[in-house]
Amino acid sequence: MTAEVSKNGAPKPVSANASDTSVSLVRRATMIGLFAPICWGMSVSLVRGIAEGFGLAQGQCLLYCVAAVFLFFLVGLPDFRRMDKRYLCIGIPTANLSSLTFCLAIFFSEGGAQTVEVGMINYLWPSLTILFAVVFNGVRTRWWLFPGLAVAFTGIVVILSGDHGFSLTEFADRVAAHPVSYVLALLAALTWAAFSSMTRAWSKGINPSTFVFMVDALIFGCLWAAGIGSGPDEASMRGILSVVFGGLAMGCAYAAWTHGMSKGNITILALASYFTPVLSCVFAVFWINAELGGTFWAGVAIVVAGSLLCWDATDRGMKAKIAREKAAAAESGK
Repeated sequence: MTAEVSKNGAPKPVSANASDTSVSLVRRATMIGLFAPICWGMSVSLVRGIAEGFGLAQGQCLLYCVAAVFLFFLVGLPDFRRMDKRYLCIGIPTANLSSLTFCLAIFFSEGGAQTVEVGMINYLWPSLTILFAVVFNGVRTRWWLFPGLAVAFTGIVVILSGDHGFSLTEFADRVAAHPVSYVLALLAALTWAAFSSMTRAWSKGINPSTFVFMVDALIFGCLWAAGIGSGPDEASMRGILSVVFGGLAMGCAYAAWTHGMSKGNITILALASYFTPVLSCVFAVFWINAELGGTFWAGVAIVVAGSLLCWDATDRGMKAKIAREKAAAAESGK
């Protein structure tokens, strides 16, 4: 696309309307990205059904195969010739590493309490995504963003802990006794946040989700062949349906998230991801007949409070950025 020129051949200054159009595109990409936490909320119960019906590695392999086929028709294969080599050689392997480490973190967990705590550690990734966006992507926020993140994460701890509550002493004892799961969960959170930041910096608008899922399917297929996470001899109908619907949900989530991270508001998307466990609990009521008690709703209230605080911080930062862009456009047009 070439820049507009005036009659004397000089380039025309960028108008405020161009800035408004840019903001509109960012908001549209953000709305698309917000579809990802909804899909992830549905996929949690579906992935559980897949693990019960097929085993961990076998189920994940089938899940990613279905998702890869779906994404092939939705977004196609990426144009590797246009792709930034850093994104191809560093970004995509980082996404694959995140999937693998989280799967192994669940596999090596011993007991329900440790599984829940692994989930808590993994949910550090929204905070890490915002931190990376501020440090590496130049995102501007206000100082009360970080207290808001702490409040929102506290709500996640309350939700995942359930009516039994969270004991810091017992958590420390389990970390000391079985550190592998916790280290893997933390690595999964770090790598997913890093991939989101790399998508913003290097993707050039290219969506590599299909290729990422193809590699994931190959990785978990190798684990399946090695006998890691094997399942029952016969799959249940619930397991089969979970693979189909889980693959569709996971595919939509990755495609939407990658698009949102590439062109949308990173902080808003990361904040919205805090509602994934909320949505997963609500969906679990319908899919696996889970019951939601008072502790769950208390955790939801805390997540909402923290997210509203963070939204205010990012919204003010975005408005300040828009005001500066309009002022600069007006000045250049004089």
